[in-house]
Amino acid sequence: MRVLAQIPHPRTMTQVTNTVRFVLDGRIVEAQGERRTTTVLDYLREQLHRTGTKEGCAEGDCGACVVMVGELNDAGNAVNYVPVNACIQLLPTLDGKSVKTVESLKKPDGTLHPVQDEMIKCHGSQCGFCTPGIVMSLVNLVQVVPQPNRQQITDSLSGNLCRCTGYKPIIDAATKACARKADLPIDDQADIPLLKDIARSKVPTLSLDGDIIVQPVVRTKKGNEFVSPATLAEVADYLVKNPSTTLLAGSTEIGLQVNKQFKRPEHIMYLGNVAELKRVTDTPKAWRMGATVSLTQVEALIAEAYPDFAEVLRRFGSPPIRSTATLAGNIANGSPIGDSMPCLMALGATLVLRRGDKNRTVALDQFYTGQKSNVLQPGEFIEAIECPKPVAGQVFRAHKVSKRFEQDISATCAAITYSLKAGKLSGVKLAYNGLAPSPCRAPKLEAVLEGKAPTDVTAADLDAAIAASFVARDGLRATWAYRSLVARNLVLEFIEEHTPEVA
Repeated sequence: MRVLAQIPHPRTMTQVTNTVRFVLDGRIVEAQGERRTTTVLDYLREQLHRTGTKEGCAEGDCGACVVMVGELNDAGNAVNYVPVNACIQLLPTLDGKSVKTVESLKKPDGTLHPVQDEMIKCHGSQCGFCTPGIVMSLVNLVQVVPQPNRQQITDSLSGNLCRCTGYKPIIDAATKACARKADLPIDDQADIPLLKDIARSKVPTLSLDGDIIVQPVVRTKKGNEFVSPATLAEVADYLVKNPSTTLLAGSTEIGLQVNKQFKRPEHIMYLGNVAELKRVTDTPKAWRMGATVSLTQVEALIAEAYPDFAEVLRRFGSPPIRSTATLAGNIANGSPIGDSMPCLMALGATLVLRRGDKNRTVALDQFYTGQKSNVLQPGEFIEAIECPKPVAGQVFRAHKVSKRFEQDISATCAAITYSLKAGKLSGVKLAYNGLAPSPCRAPKLEAVLEGKAPTDVTAADLDAAIAASFVARDGLRATWAYRSLVARNLVLEFIEEHTPEVA
């Protein structure tokens, strides 16, 4: 590891191979000789001795390891930060970015950040193990929302577990810190020119023959690679040549596999630097969301049009999870209890798939072929998700049922769209997770609903359709008796509410 305090001629500096370069508190850190699957947490603690960042769960649940990861904004004059669980983020994803840890907050004269100061004054810390992560979650919040309300404060802390104090003194500390407006922003001006110096190239490297060469961030002696392309063309080219590559976006799934299952994929491709995959296109009829658009971004995008969908996403996980996890990653993972898929299926979402220079469109409800299996061909990947906007008279409802209300795995999540015409249900689309090997539509239940007045739909008819649609399975999260009952009752709740008719 090398720390470069000053770079006399940064514009002439060439990219160092097999080196991860990031900015930390006004200096460039060059991480060399590290494994591709080294986590940000391990590197901070073991190599940089930033031991304020703690390991609690190593799976992104407790928040003791929260740090802030920043990227230059589009104008290049400020840094945009997101809270990140360092325990499940892989070190090479930091290449070209900046990091702030709890040690970054103290000013040169020893003055603490207002959040730290008020945590002391309000007795918000006892054993102190969780405190750095809590402080970082709150500091990140006030960079974006200088005057947060109580709901925003509690939501920002939803991924931080504290067993000592309870949350009241912590929330009080956050409220009092926010009164000190002038001291809340982090002084990161020294980081901006350094971020420009280590910015990753936005154009692909070409051979003398004009072929794309994806330069690895890290390559092992065995030829295993961690690559971080900047363009869609590079992604497509690399995957055609290396179809078994593991795609990495938010690392909320792969980080778990690395930590808990000790997986070491031969080829890892990080998609977080591909501008085309970050793009959201807003048209009159739909949103086209690139594959690396985060759940936080999606939540903000659809909140007004589909508040139930936004609430499902809010309950998906904590801010550090939602800020890094991607909609495409949730879909590609294909978990039987994936929360976004029922909502998207009910809305009629489609996927734009790409292999090489060819694209095709597949309806999401036709994407899965079984548990953790789908229609993707070797070398093919999800380029974008297209989600239709609401039309006049359309009703969308969704709700997730889980043992714990916040941030828990679903027993089932149901979503429905329909309209009322002459008092009858029309255009019904109903989808679930947790009832089958993959999230799916429920056509037999849709047939029960289609063309009927809500008052004519009976529990017995829905029960019969559920029994005919799904194989009864008990699971760790719920028995089949409970899941099927909830599946029926959610439908009844969705259609019994007052609904405006289509003119």
